[in-house]
Amino acid sequence: MAYYLGVMSGTSLDGLDIALIEQDLSTRLVATHYVPMPATLRQQLLELCASGPDEIAKAALAENQWVALAAEGISTLLAGQQLAAKDIRAIGSHGQTVRHEPARGFTVQIGNPALLAELTQITVVGDFRRRDVAAGGQGAPLVPAFHEALFGAEGEARAVLNVGGFSNLSLIGGNQPVSGFDCGPGNVLMDAWIHLKRGQDYDRAGAWAASGTLQPDLLNVLLSDPFFAGSGPKSTGREVFNLGWLQRHLAALPALDDADIQATLLELTAQSIVHSLRVAQPTTHALLVCGGGAHNQALMTRLAALLPSTQVGSTATAGVDPDWVEAMAFAWLADCCLQGIAANRPSVTGARGLRVLGAIYPA
Repeated sequence: MAYYLGVMSGTSLDGLDIALIEQDLSTRLVATHYVPMPATLRQQLLELCASGPDEIAKAALAENQWVALAAEGISTLLAGQQLAAKDIRAIGSHGQTVRHEPARGFTVQIGNPALLAELTQITVVGDFRRRDVAAGGQGAPLVPAFHEALFGAEGEARAVLNVGGFSNLSLIGGNQPVSGFDCGPGNVLMDAWIHLKRGQDYDRAGAWAASGTLQPDLLNVLLSDPFFAGSGPKSTGREVFNLGWLQRHLAALPALDDADIQATLLELTAQSIVHSLRVAQPTTHALLVCGGGAHNQALMTRLAALLPSTQVGSTATAGVDPDWVEAMAFAWLADCCLQGIAANRPSVTGARGLRVLGAIYPA
């Protein structure tokens, strides 16, 4: 048995999730800690998602701030568990994605693993995505193998849906190799729109979207993006779906009510997920949802309505808190790296073969 820490901050940029797991033949969540993202750092990271002046220096400074937050959060979590650095085998640190363009042969996550190892005095495994991209893969999603280990059920076709800034599916069971891919925007467009129009970081429980009315013309225009026509392996990010992308489509249509636009963005997320699932795994017994989207009641209700023959619920129904699945995954990936176990899945990313993921920064 060994303790591992997983550190994850996703495209929503709301904060850092830190999960402590106990790993042997199975994975057990021991403790968690959440570190909110300071507004100034969040803005800096958002700016790094697009080209701008002095990017190299800005990225270096931003990642050092990110690491300082992670180290502080790790210290707090360990103190609460009465654990010391020597008790932890390794930290699996995803870092913060600022660019993801596998079609051009690169993906960039900043997070200075060397500095994190120095500040925590714990071995750090980072840079998980680039080996898969080097092998011709998408570098994302990387969690389906973990989802299979955690949620697989003998002979039962299940899907695990992570809804963060973007949504991705892991298809497990049904006597088939695990597969998975990005479906499209998760919360990213809804978050950007409510922040622009109401100054809020996210639509709590989907209440604002639920107050609006779906606009079919807008939905059809948004769904016409070429990304939705492709099948997996595929991945996406802010390079494709962002506020500017939405505003360009809105400019070509008559003026719409703000709440109606939010309702349509929620439908875009729901329909892109459901279409992807129906094409890839038509007979899905259960859909387990994790990430922030699991708390969007309007989205969960819509998914259930669109999938009447599938049991739709959060991963809590399978005994795992939906807020911590992704951070747990990177702790698990750190264990795989240290053991020399390949953790990508070519059926998911399109890589030329199995690869050990991550780079090791000893304490």
